[in-house]
Amino acid sequence: MIRRKLLAVFALTICVSVAAVAGLVLALTRRAFEKSEDQRTAALLAQFQREFNRQGEEVVRRVQTIAASEQITRMETAIDRAPSDAAAYFDLARSLAENYQLDFLEFVDGRGIIISSAQWPAKFGYLENAFDVLATAGQQQAFLKLEEMQDSSTLGLFAAHAVGAGEHKVYAIGGRRLDKNFLTALDLPADMRALLYQNRGDHFSADMLLDPSSGTADTAHPAEKLAPLIDAVLRYQQEMTGVIQWSSNRAEDEVFHAIPLRGLAKAGSAKDETDKGGPLLGILLIGHSRQSYVELKSRIGASALLVGGGGIVLAILFSSWVAARVTRPVEQLARAAQEVAQGNWDARVEMRGHDELSQLAESFNRMTSQLLEQKERLVQAERVAAWRELARRLAHELKNPLFPLQLTVENLIRARSQSPQQFDEMFQESSRTLLSEIANLKAIIGRFSEFSKMPHPQLQPVPLNDLLRGVAQLHQAQLEAPGRPPIACRLQLDETLDPIMADPELLHRAVSNLVLNAMDAMPNGGTLTLRSRGDNSKAIIEVADTGSGLTREECERIFTPYYTSKQHGTGLGLAIVQSVVSDHGGRISVQSQPEKGTTFVIELPRSIEGLSEGASVGSDVQNGGSK
Repeated sequence: MIRRKLLAVFALTICVSVAAVAGLVLALTRRAFEKSEDQRTAALLAQFQREFNRQGEEVVRRVQTIAASEQITRMETAIDRAPSDAAAYFDLARSLAENYQLDFLEFVDGRGIIISSAQWPAKFGYLENAFDVLATAGQQQAFLKLEEMQDSSTLGLFAAHAVGAGEHKVYAIGGRRLDKNFLTALDLPADMRALLYQNRGDHFSADMLLDPSSGTADTAHPAEKLAPLIDAVLRYQQEMTGVIQWSSNRAEDEVFHAIPLRGLAKAGSAKDETDKGGPLLGILLIGHSRQSYVELKSRIGASALLVGGGGIVLAILFSSWVAARVTRPVEQLARAAQEVAQGNWDARVEMRGHDELSQLAESFNRMTSQLLEQKERLVQAERVAAWRELARRLAHELKNPLFPLQLTVENLIRARSQSPQQFDEMFQESSRTLLSEIANLKAIIGRFSEFSKMPHPQLQPVPLNDLLRGVAQLHQAQLEAPGRPPIACRLQLDETLDPIMADPELLHRAVSNLVLNAMDAMPNGGTLTLRSRGDNSKAIIEVADTGSGLTREECERIFTPYYTSKQHGTGLGLAIVQSVVSDHGGRISVQSQPEKGTTFVIELPRSIEGLSEGASVGSDVQNGGSK
């Protein structure tokens, strides 16, 4: 038991320690990865901003160059003189966009009417929807704009520049697409990637997601997985972070930082829209692969399992070693204590070393030695006390008949000197007295001899109810004897009680002794009750009377040999009953209160094993008492 507990304690300690260390390492690792992700995201965002600014500056420079060109100057002068001649410049934006490598280029007059459009020539003569915003845009700063095309719309990096002054001012608005080529120009680490979502509505659309690595959303990484993150950014208009699980394999998970990209706000409306600038035109998605983190986490878990398994093996070995050093002496002490409890007072424990366990073993050996010495002294004292009690009882029992014998012999001696007739009369009377007292002496000696020669039980099936009926029938005449108050006898028998293994003669004798004692306790009459009952393990006999009862002190001493509360008794009756019950492997007890009667309870085992053990114990007690 101690070894198993030690093993459990060691194993639990190691497992808890390994789990705690593994948990701490995982927490530190996760924190380190999160910090690294934040740093790399910040670096990539800074790189995006630098590229955005670089290309924005390039767009601003080219738009300014176009605005300062001779062709634009002539167009501005011509329109200022004759606004109706603007149709002559229908193709001008397309040729200049090709020359200056711009994806978008439009010329708009001071009223916001499109004069020429490179990306959508059919817009000639239409009003530029974002003219109010473009007219207020800075001359040196690029901005984002969602450009409407003939069949779609696309996100671009734009710049605007005004040519001329007055009512017929002309605006040159040019830009480049913010597309995959822009994302490809970013220098990304191997485990990171950048995606761009072009916002065209309030809900996610997979067609608006630009992924340089795949061109379109592939089956392994469906774009719909990003929908909740993008919808959250659209709803809350702020930066969001989320883990995207592409499959059941956690190594394929990615952490995405979604960063809003905004355009120019209308004059006086920034606070109304977002408190942060213009409308949300796109979302930059920076993804970090969690493969290295998952693999490291898996290695940490495997290492923890390996260390934990090795720790359990070490715990088994260490607990075995500790058991050999600690528990073995304890087990030896336990076995020795059990031997002492079973009666082997010579049990000893081997001592090794000078530690606390050795001191405990030494104390145990010293204790058993002292117990053995005390036992021998106690046995000797008990033998002396038993012999003294026997001598006292014998002296008391023999003294009563010897005194009349002495007087009778003295009377015979005195009568011898008188006349023959008086001697003959005295001789006959004295002879009767002598014979009576000699018979009394023989009876006393017979009772002591009978107690010392109690036979061993001869076991056979005995119906207890029949035995109790026989005892009641045997003493019926005494219970109703003339000249004394009658005693009523009641039988309360359990008819379902099965026979038990017992000696019917010895058991009959024991119950008869209890019945006689009950009768003596009721000199004024009363009720004698014989009961039988039982359970799964034992059968119970009760002999109850309504007599004078016993005190607590009398109940404690009543089964002691030679103890009696009667004026003329040897004190052997209940000792004989106890001996019989003990030889049957049972026990007897008494329940009594003064003036409320007494009940003797006999418990007898049903099993043969219990009878055998009880008979053996009874024999040992009897043999010990006869020494």
